[in-house]
Amino acid sequence: MKSLRKFALVLILFLFACQPNAQTQITIIDGENISTIESNQRVPLLILSEAGISIQPTDRVLVNGIPFALDETIASNSFQMQLRRTMNVTLNGQPIQTSALTVGDFLYEAGYTLTEFDNVSPPLSTLISDSAVITFSPAQTLTIHVNGQTIQIQSSANTVGEALSQAGILLQGLDSSIPEENKALPADGQIKVIRVKESIDVTLESIPFSIEEISSPNVPFGQDEIIEAGINGVAMIRTRIRYEDGVEVNRVVEDETVLQTPKTQIVASGTKIVLSPVDGDAPYQYWYATEMYASWYSPCNSGISGCSYGTASGAPAGYGIVAVDYSIYSYLAGMRVYIPGYGLATIGDTGGGPIIETAFGVPRTKWIDLGYDDNNIGGLSGWVTVYFLEPAPATIPYFFE
Repeated sequence: MKSLRKFALVLILFLFACQPNAQTQITIIDGENISTIESNQRVPLLILSEAGISIQPTDRVLVNGIPFALDETIASNSFQMQLRRTMNVTLNGQPIQTSALTVGDFLYEAGYTLTEFDNVSPPLSTLISDSAVITFSPAQTLTIHVNGQTIQIQSSANTVGEALSQAGILLQGLDSSIPEENKALPADGQIKVIRVKESIDVTLESIPFSIEEISSPNVPFGQDEIIEAGINGVAMIRTRIRYEDGVEVNRVVEDETVLQTPKTQIVASGTKIVLSPVDGDAPYQYWYATEMYASWYSPCNSGISGCSYGTASGAPAGYGIVAVDYSIYSYLAGMRVYIPGYGLATIGDTGGGPIIETAFGVPRTKWIDLGYDDNNIGGLSGWVTVYFLEPAPATIPYFFE
């Protein structure tokens, strides 16, 4: 501090020695204090020293309203001096001292590069007063993706919505943005606008009718007869479809109104036993015919080691004895059947229906095993028609219904 005072004294003496002797009247304005002195000095520092006015290193002087360095010589013989004292201001919450005249001068002296897109409060032209509060938000580059285009702007807006408004981009209806319009500007400067539209699609759809089955003693067994025809119903479907940037992203069924209720179809399933002749030259009457998957076996070709001549019925194994799965044997045991390509046979044995079911996906109730003699193997296999011959049983097996 002593060195600074010594330097200032030397500077004052040096400047004093260089000054002309012509006296002039000088008005000095120091805040609310106004004084006038007669002096032949032309250097602000010397004039203020002569007037007994002390200054700080950060104070500044204006000569006729123009900033002047403290050691700069004033050329004019008629002038007014104004002392601009250092003031305490707050910039974005940080305390700073300055003697700048305006907000713009202060920011410039603080090292900020100002653009027309910056957000400054109060305005740049505002004169700075003591304890002034200044907020400064420099503009940033924003890249906006909208309507398949990319737009770049400079903005210091507080929110995404304000930045979009500055760019002349409006969010209408269901439009949205990423980030949302009430959020602060993104650090990466990327903003995406999503144009959203919705439409309502109204369609008519058929409602299939249901089928109700009843038993009828008037309809031949194995046949069905439609008693009342079913009628499909009609429904009106109201669907809301959402599009984002022209691409469908979602659809939701909002309402379904039944315009016509479907009518149930009534089908009579026959229980009346009616004998019919087997097709072709076979002289047999049958009461039921169905498709079954046939395999074959013989006493010495039954899937076991050695030969087996026994059967579930006690009849010797061979041609004319056919087997069914053990689960339905008790219902069919002893029934006579006719199989085209094989001939007349009696159901008299059981077999491995589960094996066929696993290997070929054939239900057990649809499998029949044809017996052959070892010396006369025909080997018929695959789907065949099995005619169940008269007499019909008193009770129809459940798996035929």
